[in-house]
Amino acid sequence: MITLKLKLPRAARKWFSELARTLGKRKLAAIGCALAAAAIFAIVSHPAVVGVSATTRSLPVYSVERDNKAVSLTFDAAWGNEDTEHLISILGKYNVKATFFVVGAWAERYPESVKALSDAGHEVMNHSDDHAHFTKLSSGEIITNIKEANAKISAACGVTPTLFRAPYGEYDDNVINTVSSIGMTTVQWDVDSLDWKDLSADEITKRVTGKASPGSIVLFHNAAKHTPEALPRIIEFFLREGYAIVPVSELLLDGAYTIDHTGRMRK
Repeated sequence: MITLKLKLPRAARKWFSELARTLGKRKLAAIGCALAAAAIFAIVSHPAVVGVSATTRSLPVYSVERDNKAVSLTFDAAWGNEDTEHLISILGKYNVKATFFVVGAWAERYPESVKALSDAGHEVMNHSDDHAHFTKLSSGEIITNIKEANAKISAACGVTPTLFRAPYGEYDDNVINTVSSIGMTTVQWDVDSLDWKDLSADEITKRVTGKASPGSIVLFHNAAKHTPEALPRIIEFFLREGYAIVPVSELLLDGAYTIDHTGRMRK
């Protein structure tokens, strides 16, 4: 408990005495309580006090502040595999390299697709082993889950992932800090195509081209119904606007960086 003891100057004491005679003790007591509350609020709200208890939330990378116009196209692969070969073909036509975040169980089920993605020059990164809700897992369970997925991906294509995307986009401080502790970076997105909602190709294209900006990370899915139809238009838009389309690992900054409150990576 904090006790505040204030000694008022003589002029102030005289003024309160006159005020008491004019208003009466009850009204004066009410004013005194209000003034005390305001004083306490001012004290505890002072930056020096707030700084003691304030915490900084750990965040994944949502986007990147860069000097050039660059953007990353990412695809989550967790269940279906209907369009993976088609996506590889479309990306290849434009000589564009993307990042695929795949679930370990998916890599185990479709190792030929994982290898095809890697052989085509795309990044194959970690999207967990079984698409679990990571905020419900302990640090040990998170590490085990990620390492099992890494092993399955590596077995399929010979490359061990360095980036992680949380299933459902769910994370908390424990998830981010645990992933960082094993030398991996958690990547989110700042542009969601919402292709998983079976939006039309026109709607997907409009969402992505209307929301993306330099440093954006765009989210697609490898088995969404209209993504193959929308993808050429989206790629052509970025190329026409002078964007470089690069895998996420090339979009991220080298060396020391900070992540602001929006999840934007900055020097």
